[in-house]
Amino acid sequence: MTKADDRLIVALDVPNAIQGLKLAEDIGDAVSFYKIGLGMLTGGGLALANELKGEHGKKIFLDMKLFDIGATVENAVRGLAQFDLDFLTVHGDPYVVTAAKEGAADSDMKILAVTILTSLDRQDLDGALIKEGDLRDLVQERAGNAFVAGADGVIASPQEAALIRALPEAKGKLIVTPGVRPTGAALGDQKRVATPSSAISDGADHIVVGRPIWQAQSPRAAAQAIVDELASI
Repeated sequence: MTKADDRLIVALDVPNAIQGLKLAEDIGDAVSFYKIGLGMLTGGGLALANELKGEHGKKIFLDMKLFDIGATVENAVRGLAQFDLDFLTVHGDPYVVTAAKEGAADSDMKILAVTILTSLDRQDLDGALIKEGDLRDLVQERAGNAFVAGADGVIASPQEAALIRALPEAKGKLIVTPGVRPTGAALGDQKRVATPSSAISDGADHIVVGRPIWQAQSPRAAAQAIVDELASI
């Protein structure tokens, strides 16, 4: 059995903590890192994070994408930091990142800045009144600004990983890529995607995979196939 590779983060995008725990137990030692998102917040997400971390020895990525005034973000992050989590996402606006870093100052929790969601394209940005320009250029610019503001890493699509990794400000920083789909998997609501091996080769430190694993007939086998693919890089 290949040892779990923490470059693979499995998104527990299921309705509640009971289903999330069962999925993690089914996957077993094939995976060491899990993402718990906003969709499970009211379904026991924080309790699941604590159980997976404390009782199962897993790493936890809390994907909350926090966005508010600086003082509120700082207070929220300070509260979440007490749970000994590994990664937390906030929106990539520099003042949000700075506030989040202040809130996380007494912990080891990494603050990851969201650049542009992987489900969005230029048409979506136009509708949101985001400034004109190529989406990839905007992602790179937002990533650079977030790094300068103190972010430990960024969330970006695998299609922008190489651009971000090329930034001088990206030295020593993390790049985490959702929108990763194994060859032949359905795209779902993602618009900017890549395979696991290509995402890592382009500069990502971690990839996030959800539906292709938890919708598989054998989630453990699906996760192990990705771990094996990463081992070949």
